[in-house]
Amino acid sequence: MRDKFRQFMVGRYGIDNLGQFMIWAGIIALLLSNVIRSSLLSAISVFILIVCYVRMFSRNVGKRYAENQKFLVIKSRFLGFFKMDKATRERNKKYHIYRCPTCKQKIRVPKGKGKICITCPKCHAEFIRKS
Repeated sequence: MRDKFRQFMVGRYGIDNLGQFMIWAGIIALLLSNVIRSSLLSAISVFILIVCYVRMFSRNVGKRYAENQKFLVIKSRFLGFFKMDKATRERNKKYHIYRCPTCKQKIRVPKGKGKICITCPKCHAEFIRKS
């Protein structure tokens, strides 16, 4: 049986990151449709699962690969937004970011030093700020 399935899948695309995402989205939508008792959500979840299986058994490998690459780009942008936000929060715990009043250069100053004279590394202008 396993050999027959393996032979059937030769030349077909199979599962990828987009397929895994679609399967989980379909299963979650199906469970929600059972809890909410929504026939529309149930139909959407079945549609998602059918599209996922059509992609999985497709022989058009190039097109499925391109779809997966687009998904991965969107996923990395989405997750990158949250990772960058976390890094910004960590930086804001330790440092103040000021702009030079003359050249608008960003300058990072450690917190907790009181009133200090800041010298811009770009234009060498001096200004006083509380850190």
